[in-house]
Amino acid sequence: MLRQFIRATLLLAAAAMLQSFTLVIDAGHGGKDPGALGRRGKEKNINLAVALAVGRLVEENLEDVKVIYTRQKDVFVELDERARIANRAKADLFVSIHTNALPGRAQGRGSETYTLGMHRAADNLAVAKRENSVITLERDYQTRYEGFDPRSSESYIIFELMQDVNMEQSVRLASLVQKQFRSAGRPDKGVHQAGFLVLRATSMPSCLIELGYITTPAEENYLLSDRGVSELAQAIYQAIRKYKN
Repeated sequence: MLRQFIRATLLLAAAAMLQSFTLVIDAGHGGKDPGALGRRGKEKNINLAVALAVGRLVEENLEDVKVIYTRQKDVFVELDERARIANRAKADLFVSIHTNALPGRAQGRGSETYTLGMHRAADNLAVAKRENSVITLERDYQTRYEGFDPRSSESYIIFELMQDVNMEQSVRLASLVQKQFRSAGRPDKGVHQAGFLVLRATSMPSCLIELGYITTPAEENYLLSDRGVSELAQAIYQAIRKYKN
């Protein structure tokens, strides 16, 4: 009898462990912050469509994973609150979904994934500045972010002094995402490191995905299409599944 009780207890403990994996999916921008703008679409809507599609795939296929969203509709969520949502949930993984843009008439194609880290390349710094600029829409952001100015290159020096304990796992996740994008036929823009505020405050492996370029007409058409949303979501889901396994 005692042996059966112990066995049942161990099985319950094992089942609880299997249920303990928590994924936070962050749809970038939202509400009063549209993100990058294309000719027809807004970044905030593309991000949300793909984030919800990824979440559905995880919920339907990975029963042992709990999915939490930073937003599930068109609302404004402050950057530090997005990180707090993940930290409060003691998440195992944080994936932030965004859409890229280029100034003027510049054209770009492909998907890329970022982790928090050194970012000496000018292109990486430009992307980080653009995504971080959302904090200027928040009240009292100078105090809340300890004087951080998203437009100032000097503010990013702090990242040179930070040691990301989750870097190895974050890079592994980012590499898996890019591998899946390649398999889906997306031009591979690679894995990069940059100073994203939304990643700085999270206490788990994390990455930020730039799906494609909303300012390039052909890319925008793809990002707004059902096919594009489905393929991008499937790629991200497969990367999450392989990372977890």
